[in-house]
Amino acid sequence: MSFNLDKKNVLITGGTGSFGKAFLKKILSYSKINKIIIYSRDEYKQDILKRNINPKFHKKIRFFIGDVRDEKRLEYAFRDVDIAIHAAALKQVPTAEYNPMEAIKTNVDGANNVIKASLNSRCRKVIALSTDKAASPINLYGATKLLSDKLFVSANNIVGSKETRFAVVRYGNVIGSRGSIIPFFKDLINNNSKYFPITDPKMTRFMISLEEGVNFVLSSLKMMQGGEIFVPKLRALRITDLAKTMDKTKKIKIIGIRPGEKIHEVMCPKDESHLTVEFKKYYVIMPSIKFFNTTYNYFTNLSGEKGKFVKKDFEYSSNLTGNFLKIDEIKKIIDL
Repeated sequence: MSFNLDKKNVLITGGTGSFGKAFLKKILSYSKINKIIIYSRDEYKQDILKRNINPKFHKKIRFFIGDVRDEKRLEYAFRDVDIAIHAAALKQVPTAEYNPMEAIKTNVDGANNVIKASLNSRCRKVIALSTDKAASPINLYGATKLLSDKLFVSANNIVGSKETRFAVVRYGNVIGSRGSIIPFFKDLINNNSKYFPITDPKMTRFMISLEEGVNFVLSSLKMMQGGEIFVPKLRALRITDLAKTMDKTKKIKIIGIRPGEKIHEVMCPKDESHLTVEFKKYYVIMPSIKFFNTTYNYFTNLSGEKGKFVKKDFEYSSNLTGNFLKIDEIKKIIDL
């Protein structure tokens, strides 16, 4: 276990989503954890999740119906919480483009409500899950997540004498998660589609497994001081390679960029290279603002590893990694 959860109460917003379920499974294996609160708005998904959990763990879990848009409800849920993982969001890029205010209410107002509930409780550490789309955003979803990131970073400036600290974890596409590319392609195969629709033949994406994402969040909980954006070093793939690996008999049909879609994914933008510190397995984007009465050494993590500045104009982009997944490696991913 990367972070000591002895006698801790942990809350997960969006706890019935792909990440929330994987995170719950991981930390349930830690027998000394005190309580886990699953906070989400869908009673049906909560019921399914509960039925799929070994009954011996039920006494450790609290299922809390609520929306992050509801500040009062969050206040109740956060009572006696030590650690919070904020995973709730509206994530579909086209959906956000056509329903902008709904995305703002959840991704921005909801983020602010989580911050206020954290500060009004005994919560010590809060990590918000971000996305590559928040780096140099061109779509509304990315813009709302950038605002969320900024809110969580700047929240460290208003903690006063409280021990609450906020950080952000940013990573790419989660393999096999709901609405992602691999399940989409599998559905096309099962439905005997004649082709794979791809928006651009040059398109690349970072990929991370749910297990890797969970482990990275746990390690970030251990390393965080407050105000950082943690970015894991990931492999990337070409979407055309993925399609050919999944079914080489199907044609590829280029359909053009969807509303708000990027050809490549950026997780550390060039404009923030002067704030980006490289460690062995991840990058840290330092806050651009100075916190009152607090100084952090972001160049040495809490395990003693020393980092260094990246080169000027460095950009961590899925088309520039020079480390694309090979066909055999993609086959292993598909089987997950």
